[in-house]
Amino acid sequence: MLDLTALFDRAAAGYDAARRRVVPCFDDLYGLAVQVTASGLRPGDRVLDLGAGTGLFSLLVSAAVPDLSFTLVDASAQMLAQAAATLTDRGIDHACRIADLRDPLPDGPFAAVISALAIHHLADEDKRTLFQQVRDALAPGGVFVNAEQVSGGDPALDALYERIWSAQATARGSDAAELDAARARMAYDRCASVPEQLAWLGAAGFAPVDCLFKQYRFAVLAAWAPVSSS
Repeated sequence: MLDLTALFDRAAAGYDAARRRVVPCFDDLYGLAVQVTASGLRPGDRVLDLGAGTGLFSLLVSAAVPDLSFTLVDASAQMLAQAAATLTDRGIDHACRIADLRDPLPDGPFAAVISALAIHHLADEDKRTLFQQVRDALAPGGVFVNAEQVSGGDPALDALYERIWSAQATARGSDAAELDAARARMAYDRCASVPEQLAWLGAAGFAPVDCLFKQYRFAVLAAWAPVSSS
């Protein structure tokens, strides 16, 4: 079996085109994630994109707020190469780092840390460690926005999510090969429920924390670094 990085390397060229099909609520998921991220940013701010892939989330945020500086982290060299080419073509200030999400994060502070459909690949203990590292990397008042794939917290709900996802993706044009490729990547998923993740974010020192959007297995979680420690 290929490892996860190899799967994403292989999928890099057609990944963004397929994403609108295999993420049926794409517009709502990314639209809300970008909106809440952009609401606290100003030109010149630094943004860290974790599991950045082809740079889609960073590109959307850059379109909402001009003159930001992005640091993109991903384990897939092919994905990051595609991200770097697109960001360079659009004149967006950026740096790319090939790294696992279990590795130390780039030095902050960052005004925002963003992630889309990546952190669910980590074991729960590693998620909690990452949340603490993100909290430490954020400037006071900074926001962590995670557009994520989540568990229902119950096998019956997860089975329901799978049936609905399959039907919706098929209705949007996914064929059997594309669904099989998505499931091959999902075989590595270690999804956690929304309540679990909100509790871990709170334990890491974020306040407030919230689930701003959820549709079956897709959700947007947001957490803010307190303005002061008092």
